[in-house]
Amino acid sequence: MQRYAIDTIDQHAALFRGKRLGLITNPSGVNSSFAATATLLAERFDLVALFGPEHGVHGNLQAGVEAEPGRNALLGIPEYSLYGKTGRLTADRLDGVDLMVFDIQDIGSRYYTYIYTMGQAMADCAAAGVPFAVLDRPNPLGGLAAEGTLIRPAFHSFVGNYGLPARHPLTIGEMARRINRVEQLGCDLTVVPCPRWDGAPFPPGGSWLNPSPNMPSATTARVYNGTCLFEGTNISEGRGTTRPYEIIGAPFVPHERLAALLNERCLPGVRFRPCCFTPTFSKHQGEMCRGVQLHVTDCDAFNGFEAGVTLFQTLRGMTPEFEISSPTHLNHLFGDDALLRGEEPLESLLARGRAESAAFLRETAQDRLYGNVIAPSGGGCCTWRATLLR
Repeated sequence: MQRYAIDTIDQHAALFRGKRLGLITNPSGVNSSFAATATLLAERFDLVALFGPEHGVHGNLQAGVEAEPGRNALLGIPEYSLYGKTGRLTADRLDGVDLMVFDIQDIGSRYYTYIYTMGQAMADCAAAGVPFAVLDRPNPLGGLAAEGTLIRPAFHSFVGNYGLPARHPLTIGEMARRINRVEQLGCDLTVVPCPRWDGAPFPPGGSWLNPSPNMPSATTARVYNGTCLFEGTNISEGRGTTRPYEIIGAPFVPHERLAALLNERCLPGVRFRPCCFTPTFSKHQGEMCRGVQLHVTDCDAFNGFEAGVTLFQTLRGMTPEFEISSPTHLNHLFGDDALLRGEEPLESLLARGRAESAAFLRETAQDRLYGNVIAPSGGGCCTWRATLLR
């Protein structure tokens, strides 16, 4: 079954033929048969350089680690990092590139850095007069819903920008269209669409390919929009375990009581199970932590942002040892300083998230490429249509 734009690459050969191609990719850039986009382009066209986002071209680096430039052993072409201090497409890197191609799986989260790598690369290409092509992929969380509050301009960073809610419904190609529009880049942008996508969560019963080291499942991607907030605290977000972002805890957490309080709230589509775990790296390495695991029981009803914020505020209120260890990072993740200050009531935070994410769905209809209908919470709907590159 053809699912991704790369599956139809031969139908769009005219876009690539006769051009020297740069490719921004990582291990998630594959076709439906798991053949790498880099290999497929190199076999057909003139691929001259590879560029990697956070975690590198090979996806082997942990968060925050910068990859060194090198040469791809299989293809014999240069590899560069687009993350950290070396994160821009400088003139020397663009020299000899006629078309920059992007093929990476996004996960529909504002915090995930790949969209910011893409946005910076689009800006650099626009400034240099180099066209930019995105090979589109479905949003694994689906294209019909958004979650959470919108980021405020004062809190823009490499984990939040472009007026996004915590969870967004855009594909990577639709996101490129939005970035080009809201940032007024003037990028010569082409989006090669997915052969078919109805906006359903993806993959439905299919195989999950990790887009980054700590994103091992579709469930992880669902809860990440809420539990990533714990990165700014002294509570483990499950890094160093087999269930990052699905399990949250610390040595001092009263886990049985925490689970009971959360389950009393009857949040839609999720149950909280008390658990113990010992991280092999990151926070509380080698210490037994007590906490909860989020079990998503109904993907359609579950709101990851609301579950995460509720967990955050509940744990904060019952655990004296709870600390916000990185206020700046927490603000960048949440999108404003309301969670840090702790003055806005929980129900107000959640209501604000519902209203702002619904407004985002209406506003972003102009960026959409696939014929779907959104039904924002609170009533009303948005329909979007667009002509695809065929």
